[in-house]
Amino acid sequence: MSSVSDHGTTPTPAAPSVYGDDGVTVIGMIGVVREAAANRGATLSLFGGGINPGAEVPSGVDPDYILDFARTHEDAGFDLVLTGYSSSTPDGFEVAGYAAAHTDRLGYLIAHRPGFVAPTLAARKTATLDQLTNGRIALHIITGGNDVEQRQDGDWLDHDARYRRTDEYLDVLRRVWTETEPFDHDGEFYHLQAAYSQARCRQQPHVPLFFGGASEMALDVAGRRADLFALWGEPRAAIAERIADVRHRAAAAGRNPDEMRFSLSARPILADTEAKAWQRAGEILDRVRQATAGRIAPGVPTRPQSEGAWRLLRFADAGDVHDERLWMPIAAASGASGSTTCLVGTPPQVADALLAYYDLGCTAFIIRGFDPLADAAEYGRELIPRLREGVARRRAPAVAGGP
Repeated sequence: MSSVSDHGTTPTPAAPSVYGDDGVTVIGMIGVVREAAANRGATLSLFGGGINPGAEVPSGVDPDYILDFARTHEDAGFDLVLTGYSSSTPDGFEVAGYAAAHTDRLGYLIAHRPGFVAPTLAARKTATLDQLTNGRIALHIITGGNDVEQRQDGDWLDHDARYRRTDEYLDVLRRVWTETEPFDHDGEFYHLQAAYSQARCRQQPHVPLFFGGASEMALDVAGRRADLFALWGEPRAAIAERIADVRHRAAAAGRNPDEMRFSLSARPILADTEAKAWQRAGEILDRVRQATAGRIAPGVPTRPQSEGAWRLLRFADAGDVHDERLWMPIAAASGASGSTTCLVGTPPQVADALLAYYDLGCTAFIIRGFDPLADAAEYGRELIPRLREGVARRRAPAVAGGP
């Protein structure tokens, strides 16, 4: 896309945006090494660092697999793919940069944990990559919900201190990206003198900041700093409450609450009939239970300081199915290890379920399956077009004279 300059003769490039321009953003997730044969069809963890049914993914990086995975998502019509983060897995910045150099349109949502790279350096790294990819980068800020894992990287701050650090970190990031003169900063965690960056983001005013978390401190930080708040798959009533809460906090922070975006994470399980979809879901659950037997304490999340994981387990305890097809047993079987709630049904049924969340205010969807490569391709054929068509109908001008 381009626009005409003030002189009316020279086209100028339109500002890029990872969100796309059709009202909905579809996000997948790529891994760095092909899953073990024992996991195929029931894979929980893509990037490693968590529970992976059957056998843990071996350490390493498979460049060919990364490109296969990224190109599959690009061909399937995804807008972005997430690169994960843990204290033991490959670096998402490097993975995103490599994949972006071999794809044309696909954007990259890089999971990033504040505290291990100075915010000034993180701002320059991100802006540089955004320029090199022509505006295809976003950051997903994840503060961390496990003391043991944090300490693997030498971080001994407690939960509340980590969120205070995240709040300050995001403040510095934004200033580095947007201020035109060197600035000083004297905070609890960072002390800067004449901070300044010659690298500016291709997207304006800067790359989008996605944010995840469910504690009170996390919600407050989101209200002050996030561009998009990421929600795990919960019943619609709970999602509506959370959206209203975060918007209220954004308004209290002096921001326009209508500018806050929201995403929903879920794992679609599809089949050509609803009965077959539920049968497939049950087969996946059996394999997950076998793989996690003896490794998961019932009713306790694998990330014990994650309020979001505790919420998923409470919903799972309240019932296996919510809102027709939001299915919770895999969350219970895996200790709510990340995005583990499912939407089960035919492609039209699951598209309608996603659109019901769209109607609540979720304009982005992070979806991945248990057979990651094959499911991404299937979503491109069967699910994403239906989702985009549903959004287009909702955005179409009302027919003149209609109700």
